[in-house]
Amino acid sequence: MEKITQLTARLFLGHIFLIAGLTKIGAYAGTQGYMEAMGVPGALLPPVILLEIAGGLAIIVGWKARYSAVLLAVFSIAAAAIFHNNFDDQMQTILFMKNFAIAGGLMLLAVHGAGAYSIDDRLARNTMTINKI
Repeated sequence: MEKITQLTARLFLGHIFLIAGLTKIGAYAGTQGYMEAMGVPGALLPPVILLEIAGGLAIIVGWKARYSAVLLAVFSIAAAAIFHNNFDDQMQTILFMKNFAIAGGLMLLAVHGAGAYSIDDRLARNTMTINKI
């Protein structure tokens, strides 16, 4: 069960970023306008999309998962602070807490690694085999 749970956790954590990045491509102008309305330069949208898609995929397949997890955790906290800081609005408060919860899961991933059924695990096992030769 541990290996399946690790894979499932990565799927759960990674998919939200992958879908968010793909959605931003489809709603590019609207997303850029929203960012600018919140005081964030719209020119940052392409790197955000890249981070969400590449980071989400990296988490899902477990490649460089620790690094991706750290980057996405920092991104999640920054996004919460910038876009979900109106605590008079219950929905914004919930979104703020959701981002922090996701960052917490990502920090666990950063500490413990991708686990089984991941590219990182496969590469580590191959390296150990080569070192034994």
